[in-house]
Amino acid sequence: MLQDIRKSTQGTAAKVIIGFIVISFALFGIESILLGGSGSSMAEVNGEEISGFEVQQAVNNQKRQLISMLGDNLDPAMLDDDRLSAQAVQTIINRKLLTQSAAEMELAVSEREVGAVIGGMEQFYIDGQFSSEMYKSVLANAGFTPASFKQGLVEDLLLNQLRSGLAGSDFATATELTTTARVTAELRDVRYLTLPLAAFRTDVQLTEEEIAAYYEANQGEFLTEETVELDYIELHTDDFREPVSENQLIEEFELVKSDYEYQTENRVSHILFERADEESEEALLARVEAAQAALREGRAFAEVATEMSDDIGSSAAGGDLGYSAGEAFPTEMEEAIAGLSVDQVSGPVTTDAGVHLILLTDRREGKAITLDDIRMELEDKIQLSVARGEILLTVENLRDQVFNAADLAGPAQALGLTVAASAPISRAGGEGVFANQKVIAAAFSEDVLELGHNSEVVELSGEHFVVLRVRQRNEAQTQPLDEVRDGIAQALTEAAARANAAAAAEAAVLAVRGGQSVEAYALANDYEWQVELAANRRNAMLPPPVLQRVFQLPAPAEGEGSRVDYVATASGDMLVFELSRVSAGDFAALPEREQSMLKGQLAAESGSLVQQEFQQGLYQRADITLL
Repeated sequence: MLQDIRKSTQGTAAKVIIGFIVISFALFGIESILLGGSGSSMAEVNGEEISGFEVQQAVNNQKRQLISMLGDNLDPAMLDDDRLSAQAVQTIINRKLLTQSAAEMELAVSEREVGAVIGGMEQFYIDGQFSSEMYKSVLANAGFTPASFKQGLVEDLLLNQLRSGLAGSDFATATELTTTARVTAELRDVRYLTLPLAAFRTDVQLTEEEIAAYYEANQGEFLTEETVELDYIELHTDDFREPVSENQLIEEFELVKSDYEYQTENRVSHILFERADEESEEALLARVEAAQAALREGRAFAEVATEMSDDIGSSAAGGDLGYSAGEAFPTEMEEAIAGLSVDQVSGPVTTDAGVHLILLTDRREGKAITLDDIRMELEDKIQLSVARGEILLTVENLRDQVFNAADLAGPAQALGLTVAASAPISRAGGEGVFANQKVIAAAFSEDVLELGHNSEVVELSGEHFVVLRVRQRNEAQTQPLDEVRDGIAQALTEAAARANAAAAAEAAVLAVRGGQSVEAYALANDYEWQVELAANRRNAMLPPPVLQRVFQLPAPAEGEGSRVDYVATASGDMLVFELSRVSAGDFAALPEREQSMLKGQLAAESGSLVQQEFQQGLYQRADITLL
C-alpha cells in the first residue's frame, strides 16, 4: 500500500497539487492553516488588521491569568475559547484605536527608555544580575518572542503617555470644588445614647415548655454529622529508608564528584553589536571599531556598553552578564573568556547573536570537593532513591492485593504492613492524612461507603499513598434534648433580648421626638450618652453604625427640629441618636492638605471620565469591521 502511495506521488497531477500546497504555505503562512479558515484576519480597525494569531495569543494570555489568579477554584467553563475570543477581539480593538491615536499625535518612546524598563524587570534576573537566557526563557513560556515583547512594551509606554496626557488635561474648577466641599466636608451635630444588650438578657425568663417546644419544632438543627470509622494502610517514602553503608557512599561519591567540584567562574561584561536588516558587514565592523576606539581613549567599558550595546537587558547594567562556569555563553564567547585576564578586553568575538567585545571583570578559582563535604546529601540521595523504588513496588503489589480482599488485614500481612484505625471522621475531614480531600472523597464514595469495598490506593503525592476501608458507619442522629438544652436556651434568650432592646429603642426614639432631650432620657433610664459636635464623614469618635446612618439622613428642614432614629451594632447594642444641626462644608476653611486631596480626587474622577469619553469617541469615529 505504501509503495502504491509512493508511486502515485510521482505523477504530474500529484506534483501540481503539492506545488499548490507549498505556494499556500509560502503566501499565507502556516498560522492561517493552524488557526482555521481561508484567512487569518479576525477584524479590521481603520484598515489595520487583527490577525487570528494575535487574538489567539490574547486568549492564551487571558487563560494564563485566570489560572494564576483562581488556581483550583477555576471553573473550566471560564476557559471557553469562544467567550474569551470575543473579549480578546474587543480588547485588541480598543488598544489599536489608542495606539493609532498615539501615532497621530506623534508620541514616541526611545530605545534607551525601553531598555531601562526591561533591564529593571526582576523576573529576568538570576542572583541579582540580568540574564539574557532567563529573559528569553520567561518570554517563551509566556508565548512571546523578544521582538513581540518589545513591541508590546513600546505600545504600553505610548499608551501610558496618552493616558497621562488625557488625565492631566482636565482639572477641577472653583465652582466644582466649592460644590463638592459643601457635601463632602459637611459637619453634623449628633447626640446619642446606648442601650446595652446585656441589660436586656437578664430580664429574659424562659420556661422548660418554651425550650421543649423549640426543640420539637426545629429537630433538623440538632442532627449529628454522619461519620465513619476507618481501617487504613498508609505508605510514605520515609518508611522505606534504610541505612547506607560506607562503601555505597564511596561508590556514589566517585560517580558524582565531578559534578560537585567547584569550577572556576568568570564574571564578564560585553558590548553586543547586532547586524540590522539593511546593515552591511562593513557598517557593522565600523560600529565595533568605534567602540574599541572609545575604550582605547580611556572611556569606561560600562559607559560604552550603555551607549552602544544592542543587548537591551545588559546595557542598562553597563553590559554586565554575571558569572559563568563555562557553560552559560556560546562556545566562541567561553573560549575567548578563558584566554582573558581580569580587566582585559577581548577582540571582536562573533556568535549567532552578533559581534561581542568582552571584558573579564572577576575570576573565582574552583577547588576540589571531599566526601565529607557532601556526605549527608549523598546519604539522603541514596536512601531516597532506594525508598522510592521500594514504595512503588509495594504500592503496585498493594493494589493487586486489596482489589478483591475482604478487608485490609490480609494484604497488610502479605506485604508486612500495618493497619491503623481512625477516630470518627465526618465529611468535613479530620487531622493528619484525613485532612486531605482525596482521602475524604474516597471514604465517602459509593463504592467504599455504600458497597463496603476497599478503596483504591489513593496517591496523595509521588511519595505518599493510602488505602482505606469503612470499619463502622455512624448515621446522623437527632441529639437528645439534654445535650442541646443550653444552646437552645442561649439562642432563645438572645432573640428575646434583642427584641426587647429594639422595643426599648423605639420607645426612646418616640420620647426624644416628643421633646425630651437625649441627656434627660439617658439619665432617667440610667443609659450612657455622648455628644459629638461638628462631626465630619471621617469622624472616629462616633460609632460607625451611627456615623453611617447620620450622614444618610437629610438635614432637618427649617423649623422642623431634629431628626431621631436608632441603629443596632453587630453585638446587639441599640444606639438611639439625634441629628440636631447640619453645616455645609466650606472649601476655603479646609486645611491645605485636605484641599489638595479634594482637588486630586476630583481631577482623578474627571480624568477617568475624559479617558472614557475619548475612547468612546475614537470608537464611534472608527471604521471597524468584524470578519
